[in-house]
Amino acid sequence: MEKLVTMRPTSGFWRDKRVLLTGHTGFKGSWLALWLERMGARVTGLALAPQTQPSLFEAAQVASGLSSHLCDVRDAAAVARMVAAAAPEIVLHLAAQPLVRASYAAPLDTMSTNIMGTAHLLEALRAVATVRVAVMVTTDKVYQNLEQIYPYREGDALGGHDPYSASKAASELVIASYRAAFLADRGVAVASARAGNVIGGGDWSQDRLLPDAIRAWSSGQTLVLRSPQATRPWQHVLEPLAGYLCLAERLWDRPELAAAFNFGPEPHEAAAVEHVIRLAARAFGGGSVDIHEGAQGPHEAGRLALETAKVRHVLGVIPHWGLDAAVERSVRWYRRFVDGEDARALCAADIDAFEAHA
Repeated sequence: MEKLVTMRPTSGFWRDKRVLLTGHTGFKGSWLALWLERMGARVTGLALAPQTQPSLFEAAQVASGLSSHLCDVRDAAAVARMVAAAAPEIVLHLAAQPLVRASYAAPLDTMSTNIMGTAHLLEALRAVATVRVAVMVTTDKVYQNLEQIYPYREGDALGGHDPYSASKAASELVIASYRAAFLADRGVAVASARAGNVIGGGDWSQDRLLPDAIRAWSSGQTLVLRSPQATRPWQHVLEPLAGYLCLAERLWDRPELAAAFNFGPEPHEAAAVEHVIRLAARAFGGGSVDIHEGAQGPHEAGRLALETAKVRHVLGVIPHWGLDAAVERSVRWYRRFVDGEDARALCAADIDAFEAHA
């Protein structure tokens, strides 16, 4: 049997690298900004103001460790100016409208942010001679969902029933086009990263499972589950972020590897919403749950799993924390934050633990 070499982010690689991070004020972006700061990267952040209250960006004082700029990726001229000023060597693109249910309420905003925002950034990169690597984050929901038992591979058909999924599938086409038509010939490695459902402390978005649960249980209310049997590839936020960083490192020396990559747990570890919330209630110390099987609402996929063999064999990226550990750590982060502990220190402790395990 082939022995896999496990890869993890390398502080020495990132030290003094000029990094442009879009979406740095969001949940995943804030965690990634903190990790890049501790590795010594020189980060320029480009994003809208934080969209939740509270926000991890503000609670963890993320702005203190980077050059933070408020900018809407739908503004092509502003994006071009900021990219030119930052002169990045590596680009990590996380800026997005990231919520399925919100995309039903604002489909055009979702499309313009996720499709044209991506195109604006890639177009701006054409004018920057310094850039060598761009990791463009999309989602596991880019695939034409057939509700099949088999996990989706990177070469499977793209699609999207809801506006969010469709916008991200379309952005994959934009990414592939710019890579092939403009950037590959210049030696710029442009890859897309398709990550499964992410959990972790500091996410206060609406209509996400753990944030909704924490809000309900912290106020003594009952959490209502709208799709208890929906199955997703859940993972702690540090898992895909480590993958993005490792992907960028590998592309630095091997730009020919630029393509699409799935990041998530092993396919058989995809789990139902009800199972995840039972784990969360146990970690929280109790929590009331009201299961509304077949509750009315906009369509969402019932089953989704990712094949992650490619990142294991090409990048050496494997999951470190299983679902139980991911849920327990996430809930513990929220409990400690509510008890008055510092958000920045809580994130640092989780990153320390993740690096030690890796």
